[in-house]
Amino acid sequence: MGRRPAMHKDHRCCDGPPGKTWAFQDERSVATEMEALLPRLSLLLLLLAVGWGSGAAAAWATSSGSCELVQSTADCTGRWLSSVPGNLRGDTEELLLDDNAIQVLGNASLLSYHQLRCLSLTKNRLELIEPGTFLSSQGLHVLSLAENLLFTNYSLTAAALSALPALRMLDLAGNRLTEDMVSVLVWNLSSLESLSVARNIIMRLDSSVFTNLTQLLELNLEKNYIFEIDQAFEGLQRLQRLNVAYNYLPCVVEFGLTQLRVLNVSNNVIEWFLALESDDLFELEVLDLSHNRLLFFPVLPRQSKLHSLLLKDNEMSFYQRLPNGTSLVDVTVQFLLIDGNSTNITTVSLWDEICHSNFSSLHLLDMSQNQVWYLPEGFLAQMPSLTHLKLNQNCLEKFHLSEGDPLAMLTELDLSQNQLVELGAEAGARDVLPNLQLFNLSTNRLRALPPGVFTYTRKITTVDLSRNQVDLCPQPAVASKAESPPCVDIRGVETLTHLSLAGCGLRGLGGHPFQGTSLMHLDLSDNHQALSGDLGWLQDLALTLQVLSLRNTSLSSTAMDFSAFNSLMHLDLSGNSLTVFPTSLGILKLRSLDLRDNCLTTLPPDIARTPLGKSLREVYLSRNPYNCCTLGWWDALQWVEGLHVLDGQEVTCSYASHTLSLRALPEPVLRSCRWLTADLALLYLVLVLPTCLTLLVAFAVVFLMLKQKLLKMVKSRYGVSSPY
Repeated sequence: MGRRPAMHKDHRCCDGPPGKTWAFQDERSVATEMEALLPRLSLLLLLLAVGWGSGAAAAWATSSGSCELVQSTADCTGRWLSSVPGNLRGDTEELLLDDNAIQVLGNASLLSYHQLRCLSLTKNRLELIEPGTFLSSQGLHVLSLAENLLFTNYSLTAAALSALPALRMLDLAGNRLTEDMVSVLVWNLSSLESLSVARNIIMRLDSSVFTNLTQLLELNLEKNYIFEIDQAFEGLQRLQRLNVAYNYLPCVVEFGLTQLRVLNVSNNVIEWFLALESDDLFELEVLDLSHNRLLFFPVLPRQSKLHSLLLKDNEMSFYQRLPNGTSLVDVTVQFLLIDGNSTNITTVSLWDEICHSNFSSLHLLDMSQNQVWYLPEGFLAQMPSLTHLKLNQNCLEKFHLSEGDPLAMLTELDLSQNQLVELGAEAGARDVLPNLQLFNLSTNRLRALPPGVFTYTRKITTVDLSRNQVDLCPQPAVASKAESPPCVDIRGVETLTHLSLAGCGLRGLGGHPFQGTSLMHLDLSDNHQALSGDLGWLQDLALTLQVLSLRNTSLSSTAMDFSAFNSLMHLDLSGNSLTVFPTSLGILKLRSLDLRDNCLTTLPPDIARTPLGKSLREVYLSRNPYNCCTLGWWDALQWVEGLHVLDGQEVTCSYASHTLSLRALPEPVLRSCRWLTADLALLYLVLVLPTCLTLLVAFAVVFLMLKQKLLKMVKSRYGVSSPY
């Protein structure tokens, strides 16, 4: 999508005068300023005296009071200042005083700064600028007074501004100004080229507000309360950029600003846009009517240089024929225009007006989020230069592609989130959308695409077919073509690099559906029956595939072999039923891996030492039933340099029917786990050894107690004399 014109610029910084070379202060000027701070900076002066070298001196930014001085710029932002510092260099050209507490600019506030070119006082408490404030700074080019309280003394502030004959850019945004206050403030600023009065309380504009701004090129009026504009811009003959976004305009009629290049009227309540009926050439290049309440396609100038037309988020449709087959080709629409005591009725045949508008230079057309259910015949034929067409989030049921179509220059076509059941193409067409690069057909009702639709799109790189009930064509079968079920054939599309088939209801993929392609990104998520135990049907992509999403595909087999995908960088296996970590992942050099929402109780304890562990930079691990007593892998991952567990706060483990956070396991749980995971042989030794020792001691005691009796018994039985 094309970017909406940015009408408001940051005027804090400004360039120096043409031809002037900015230079750092030399050592003598540094020394002069430092003399006042000699007690604290004696060491610095000593180092400079012995000659640090020009390189060190050139890199030094001095400080005067609480402001940073670099070249001819003084930055005093956010210093809680209540007045303008008076001790800065006299040749300061840019003075930044944003985010302070200054309430008044007095007549003497800028007396020392004769060369000032840029002054910014955004976000202060400024209520008054005294009439003589700028008498010594009449070369000022850029002045930012946004987010202050200038409404309180606007007439005196206006007198001060009138002393700036060279002022080019003025920002008065966010000052609670009404249209009458703005008129007074800018009355004598005929040199202005850029003016912002955004975020004020302007409600109505007429020809008296900007009367004297004959040099104005850019005007920003966004985020006010404007509901009526009555010839307010007719005198601004040089105006090129106009921003009236985020207001309350109900319509734009008799638009006749031929010199305007960019018009932003988005985020209003506009129901129709009617350009002046004229054969004059309009310089208009960008028109933003998005986020309004348009009921009809705008009636645009007959001759213009329009290259971007933004109509997103309206209530627009075409009414030449209705869904029930009724034709309204001869029906006209009447607009009642009331201006004071005069009433004017304009009769328009909208379909003829569309045809009379010149779209030959149009590059971007965004009609997304409307109520369009068909396009009038010949509508797109007027746009031979169109490169980006956005028709997503409408009610289209059919879209027809034909050879020699006026959309030959189209590089992006977005038809997503419609009700398409058919994408038509002429039989045997050999030159359909030859320059198309991005084709988005997601979230429709398609079951197939025209045969060979991608064959002649010589530059196609990205196709999104997600949320359609389509099947991928297998290898050519023996059965006749008539018996083959409807399918999408992408084989041989060499330029295709990104393909999304999420939620397509794919069943039992096999064969070689990706043969002859060089896919790098493949999304197969939300296809519960797509995988059939192995990844053989993906082998044609083993050398090119970098991003693969198998999210929510009912994966449960640990025998799936990923080892052939050496180029894989990002893999999503979330939302499946994996109970064991696939061992083949260990040899891959993935950058990111998503294992959320599976049934994993542990990961390999040596995962940090594998090629996978060394290459991983991002990993998701949450919502798995990990065992709290087998977390050696978790501890190892914490020591891997550069690895980020992006959902680390959400990773939990299970212990005795309790769910605990891995980052804060209680000490009793850790002690219990140590016992449970200890070496069993050692445990048995610890348990048996005391028993054995006890028995040995008992035997020794019994032997000593019965020694004499045992000896007498032996002697009496065997008749051997005893030495005792």
